[in-house]
Amino acid sequence: MAHLPRLVPAIRIATSQPLPTPEQPVISEYDIGEYREQDRFLPIANISRIMKAAVPSSTKIGKDAKECVQECVSEFISFISSEAAERSLNEKRKTIGGEDILYAMSNLGFDNYAEVLKIYLAKHREHQSTMSSARAGQYQGDPGADEL
Repeated sequence: MAHLPRLVPAIRIATSQPLPTPEQPVISEYDIGEYREQDRFLPIANISRIMKAAVPSSTKIGKDAKECVQECVSEFISFISSEAAERSLNEKRKTIGGEDILYAMSNLGFDNYAEVLKIYLAKHREHQSTMSSARAGQYQGDPGADEL
């Protein structure tokens, strides 16, 4: 994760003249095609399912719209992950945890989402704890139950 570049949102300023930009390599149609080819292997079914749940059942969603949302989601995940990775690296840890993601989201201005996710993370951990306790109780209560 340490090799991920830190992404910073670009600020557009309306001026009569375009701002000078550093010389960037020209992206050809071949590069775009190659990028899209790699994109095909990522699962788009989850994105499609979420999008369909958010619109009326009579609405159709085009493939290009699904791909666009998938690219946005991938960029958002990279943005948050790189900030979380930077925090864990500064604290000399190799694993990014839920708190790192929450910190990254708050630090990057997504406070509203971070608050909701904080509640979700607490409920998720509580559920995990309950499930592991139930499993431990099941194994202690009837040691031969697994053999069925």
